[in-house]
Amino acid sequence: MADKKADKNSESGNSADTAKAAGKAAMILQIVFVAVNLSVTGFGAYMVYASTIGWTSPKITQQALESDLSEIAQNEPLIYTMDKLTVNLGGEPRRTIRIEINLEMIGKEGFEEVINTENRAKARDRIVRLLNEKSLAELESIQGKLFLKDKIASEINSIVSKGVVKDVFFTDFVVQ
Repeated sequence: MADKKADKNSESGNSADTAKAAGKAAMILQIVFVAVNLSVTGFGAYMVYASTIGWTSPKITQQALESDLSEIAQNEPLIYTMDKLTVNLGGEPRRTIRIEINLEMIGKEGFEEVINTENRAKARDRIVRLLNEKSLAELESIQGKLFLKDKIASEINSIVSKGVVKDVFFTDFVVQ
């Protein structure tokens, strides 16, 4: 019986020693985790500080501002207003459309190219042919008008070589 008590005491002593060792290991792991966490956080804070040491706020000078404004003015799109067109639409019943078109051109060279009498006549001719092929049903919806804008832009872009038509605006659009 004494042997059994001694065995129980030795087993309980071993389990107590094991629990103490596990508690110490958990405590060591927590300390290591805190140390690693603080060192990574400190390193990150140092990197942020080091990257901002040489930074100075940008200074705007009068010359830089004037050169930026002149560059913006040179690249500003130009708008060309075409004469009003009155065209017969295709399809049944026969309808007519009166339309005034503004072309937003990118670059001064393209604008001058569209103003040229020969190119202006070609552009008007292509727009008239394009409108002759359209019916009232195709132009009634917003999608039809947007499709017409795209077609007009692509037709005029095929005429001009230096410039680009950025957008087409309808300032007068009447179907009778």
